Amino acid sequence: MSSISLQVNHQYFQTEIDDRMTLADLLRNTFHLTGTHLACELGVCGSCTVLVNDEPIRSCITLAASVSGMSVQTIEGFEDDHKMKVIRECFSEAHGLQCGFCTPGMLITVRDMIIREKCNSESQIRNELSGNLCRCTGYSGIVKATQLANDRLK
Repeated sequence: MSSISLQVNHQYFQTEIDDRMTLADLLRNTFHLTGTHLACELGVCGSCTVLVNDEPIRSCITLAASVSGMSVQTIEGFEDDHKMKVIRECFSEAHGLQCGFCTPGMLITVRDMIIREKCNSESQIRNELSGNLCRCTGYSGIVKATQLANDRLK
């Protein structure tokens, strides 16, 4: 067991965890932040993407102990974020979601892409999104939503 302290969605926590607990399990099972989805649990699909110190990471393969002292932001932590509000509106408007399972990780990734200015073309968007798998949409709506959000946030 280890004691960790961290900030999750702008709130400070200190808790005891099993040394082998993943960040995704901590977020979902301890803090009840179920917007962080688990699918592959191998770091391949992107459904579990969260921000750690403002960098997107796969929470399913990140040990919770390794983020002690850091800031974690899940999809639930963007309620006052203007960029995320616009991205969410564009995903709805451009039909960038279907079942919604990949959506939290996709939204966090798209926000990061826009901040890093990696939305300059359809091929760049598709390349940047290649780490986030969606089984429902065929990506055309996601790409369109990303382009729309990027245009609106310029």
